[in-house]
Amino acid sequence: MNQTIQKAMGKMTNYRWTICAMLFFATTVNYLDRQVLSLTWKDFIAPEFHWTDSNYGDITAIFSLVYAIANLFAGRFVDWMGTKKGYLWAIGIWSLGACLHAICGWATEHVVGIHDAAEMISATGAVASTIAITSVYFFIAARIVLAIGEAGNFPAAIKVTAEYFPKKDRAFATSIFNAGATVGALAAPVSIPPLARYFQSIGIGNGWEMAFVVIGALGFIWMGLWMFMYKKPHQNPHVNAAELAYIEQDKDNETTEKKPIEKEEKKLSFWQCLKYRQAWAFAVGKFMTDGVWWFFLFWTPAYISDVYGYSSDSTTAQLLIFVLYAITMLSIYGGKLPTIIINKTGLNPYAARMRAMFIFALFPLLTLFAQPLGSYSYWFPVIIIGIAGAAHQSWSANIYSVVGDMFPNSAVATITGFGGMAGGISSFLINKSSGHLFDYAAATNMQFMGFEGKPAGYFIIFCICAVAYLLGWCIMKALVPKYKPIVID
Repeated sequence: MNQTIQKAMGKMTNYRWTICAMLFFATTVNYLDRQVLSLTWKDFIAPEFHWTDSNYGDITAIFSLVYAIANLFAGRFVDWMGTKKGYLWAIGIWSLGACLHAICGWATEHVVGIHDAAEMISATGAVASTIAITSVYFFIAARIVLAIGEAGNFPAAIKVTAEYFPKKDRAFATSIFNAGATVGALAAPVSIPPLARYFQSIGIGNGWEMAFVVIGALGFIWMGLWMFMYKKPHQNPHVNAAELAYIEQDKDNETTEKKPIEKEEKKLSFWQCLKYRQAWAFAVGKFMTDGVWWFFLFWTPAYISDVYGYSSDSTTAQLLIFVLYAITMLSIYGGKLPTIIINKTGLNPYAARMRAMFIFALFPLLTLFAQPLGSYSYWFPVIIIGIAGAAHQSWSANIYSVVGDMFPNSAVATITGFGGMAGGISSFLINKSSGHLFDYAAATNMQFMGFEGKPAGYFIIFCICAVAYLLGWCIMKALVPKYKPIVID
């Protein structure tokens, strides 16, 4: 923004960063709610309901599939309702879904005709099988509600970012709120298993139930804050004229460059969005890479337990997962890289982002060495997965910002939802196949590249994760080789 104009308007407020902080906390809560199951199923839930890896894989796969479908509608819903109401609905639904998990045990007991958790744990044969199948259906129902609500988080957050930040700052702002995913994943292992163990020790259910309730309640607290804090920039009394001018600087630039001015009231239908290569490039980038992140998120606690024998509430497992997600916090700097490239080279935002994303796509290749090096120490795969996770979050911050670069604000949430659907489908595929692969590997003592049983299964998935980003980048670059924004006639 011109320095003379800024001086005339007075000192600029920074309320946009307060809004960014709210997006950060929403994303943190989002990932905490998502992680409760992955951190309690192996050591608390599976013994009670007699689950196998396939049972858990099916539950996470259905969650991913519903999340994928819901993303389509969530994007349109947020564009229709607006960011304030749309976000409130999203977090309200997913917080309810999180809390509903707590009654799955009671519902299973009621249907099967068993009186308490101890009786379920001691069940064998056909009764144990019935308990497993029945409980899986109840957990799937709760995960469906959770998925429908959680699908609204990123479309709403990206739309808010497009409203409150100029294009050159959007990747950095996105990387900050997207770091909430890492913080949520970071806080989860040191809070959720101890919560479950504490409530188990004082006799409230089997412990895991209250973990879902306590974490789920955080979303309702966020809703109360959002109702009072959010208004659009030009309506917000906390945003002064200087900050508003800074936020809207792209409009001034477009006028100066004599580009067509977008009519904000005119919207693209979902089917109109699909005719653009830009939409498909974003969807392919999400499809190729989101499943990798979700695999790490949902299966890392089980990996540590299956391969190294540490339960999720053990000090070693908590330390390993904490360190892993602490490393992924490096992704905050990933959102800054395109800005550095723009300032040094003068490239347009899309070209700078694609250059940065190519760099981030190289780091997951290290995952090829996670399992081999894990033979020497469990720290090697944890550190490597952490680096790959940081690369993913950096990639994610930039690929989300590509939508704001290419599409008008009226279509941002819709396109984000379309990409989220593609990412959810990839997560469905990797989670379902992983669960069945691990059970098969354990039952047949499968061998792959010198590994046997479940370690062989994990190595196969790690190999897929390693090359996904480079392949995704190449397809995106082929679809949209140069910056070409969408202008509504």
